[in-house]
Amino acid sequence: MLCYNCGRSLSEHDFCTSCGADVSIYKKIMHLSNRFYNDGLEKAQVRDLTGAINSLRQSLKLNKNNIKARNLLGLVYFEMGEVVAALSEWVISKNIRPKKNIADMYINMIQTNQSRLDSINQTIKKYNQALTYCRQDSQDLAVIQLKKVLSLNPKFVRAHQLLALLYIEAGEWEKARKELYKCGRIDSNNTTTRRYLKEVERMLAPEEGSAKGAGKKRGVATDAIKYQSGNETIIQPVNGKERKGISVLVNMAIGIVIGLAAAWFLILPARIQMAQVAMDEELRTIGDQSDAKTATIDEMEQQLKRLKEENAKLETQLEDYVGTDGTIQASDQLIAAANEYLASEGDAFKVSEYLDGVNIEELADTASEAFIALYDTLTAMIGPELAQTAYDEGYRSYKEGEFAEALPNLAKAYQYDETNGDALFYLANCYKETGNLERAKEAYAQVIELFPGTLKASNSQTYLAELNDGN
Repeated sequence: MLCYNCGRSLSEHDFCTSCGADVSIYKKIMHLSNRFYNDGLEKAQVRDLTGAINSLRQSLKLNKNNIKARNLLGLVYFEMGEVVAALSEWVISKNIRPKKNIADMYINMIQTNQSRLDSINQTIKKYNQALTYCRQDSQDLAVIQLKKVLSLNPKFVRAHQLLALLYIEAGEWEKARKELYKCGRIDSNNTTTRRYLKEVERMLAPEEGSAKGAGKKRGVATDAIKYQSGNETIIQPVNGKERKGISVLVNMAIGIVIGLAAAWFLILPARIQMAQVAMDEELRTIGDQSDAKTATIDEMEQQLKRLKEENAKLETQLEDYVGTDGTIQASDQLIAAANEYLASEGDAFKVSEYLDGVNIEELADTASEAFIALYDTLTAMIGPELAQTAYDEGYRSYKEGEFAEALPNLAKAYQYDETNGDALFYLANCYKETGNLERAKEAYAQVIELFPGTLKASNSQTYLAELNDGN
């Protein structure tokens, strides 16, 4: 164990023999973190993955630099099918210890395999699509998507649980139990799985009831003896005289009739029941096939609807950008910007209002060289002043806690000065504070990529990990 103050090895004393710092509480915290790590390791070895995650998170709360705990947490996430969460833990581990870290091997194992990366991306997209179908009350389409997810990632516990929940909603208790058993084989002590399984087992348990007696059989008349001979029932009076001829034939005929009646009422219903079971099974198979085709048709119709909406949106955007000769509107905006620059003696904010209406990326293939040159010239003239002014205004709003007001100014500051890493970092914080978590993640990732080794990049890694854990 190393001293937190000077980095030297600690002895058995409660103070550092090198710098004299008090390390008694520090030692207790480190020992407690290691104890939680050992507890998480033991739980992971018996496939109590949920318990292992809880213990490892406690270990990291006490010591965020516990590399073994963080790498093991990533492995547990990976075993549960949570690949994104696993990669987040390994990336943080690699940034804490860049060299001699087994997290390098785990990251390379995924990143160097393009097919695995594509499979992970497809899994995430299809799982999110299944969640969308569930919110839209399209359970059949959600089931189809989840089956595709599990074919790509059979260990995805959340997908198994959601599929089991859909089966429970549909009353298909046996299918739900099979999915929950699969969850149990992956994570033996998952609270959600056990709760669902308890409900399923309760519904599948046989109902207890008391069978009523069929009633007492009527006794045979005291004045007759009744016995069975083969398929014939013989009834003979006790005190009657022996009758010959017609009486014997009558008794035989009665026995034959009784035998035929027994065959009719006992054998035939069994055969009818067997035929009915076979017919029900065939109808069930046909119904499943019909449901699958209906779900496929519904999915294709929804895809067609989405494509039509996207086409209409693109046509609207095209109408905004294209005039009678293809670039009239963009040219008007650029001319107005140049005129404003000359008229207002270089007022950067007024000029930027017109330049924002020109999407140079959309016009890259159709705009002339003179058009692009004028756009670049105006941008270069107003860029530094506009970037600094926008950053000052945005930072002032950010410090006062007015995050929504700070957003457009910080975005404009980074737009006109891409070297301003502070503007990008504060912009990411504003996105997070205003609830736009996806944009916040993208901005934090840009800070990490474009400004490595800086304090804001380190803070961005921490916030990005917290956002991924929150999902």
